[in-house]
Amino acid sequence: MVEAFCATWTLVESRNFDDYMKALGIPFATRQVGNVTKPATIISMDGDRVVVKTQSRFRATEVSGKLGEEFDETTSDDRKVKSTFTMEGDKLVHTQKWDGKETILIREIRNGKMVMVRLCHYE
Repeated sequence: MVEAFCATWTLVESRNFDDYMKALGIPFATRQVGNVTKPATIISMDGDRVVVKTQSRFRATEVSGKLGEEFDETTSDDRKVKSTFTMEGDKLVHTQKWDGKETILIREIRNGKMVMVRLCHYE
């Protein structure tokens, strides 16, 4: 259930994020900022829509969509993507597609903490 994710989560640790940003073609200076940013992620429900807000000193973003239904999203690096939220077991999956490419963000709750268990980019 999405409700298990409904809370404010703060990034504590990040691994291989720079490699992910490189694969997306994000410039060096922007990657440097991204690597030191510790954003808060606020997940909530607005009726039947999943809402994911990300806030940092540098930028704030918000996306929302119904589970299983595609929606338009502009990512924090300004990509225009078609996104979908789904639940796969106890994992919240956020899929982004654009220009024949795909990113999949998989979140789960472990020991009371939200963990991004996988962040994959496919071309």
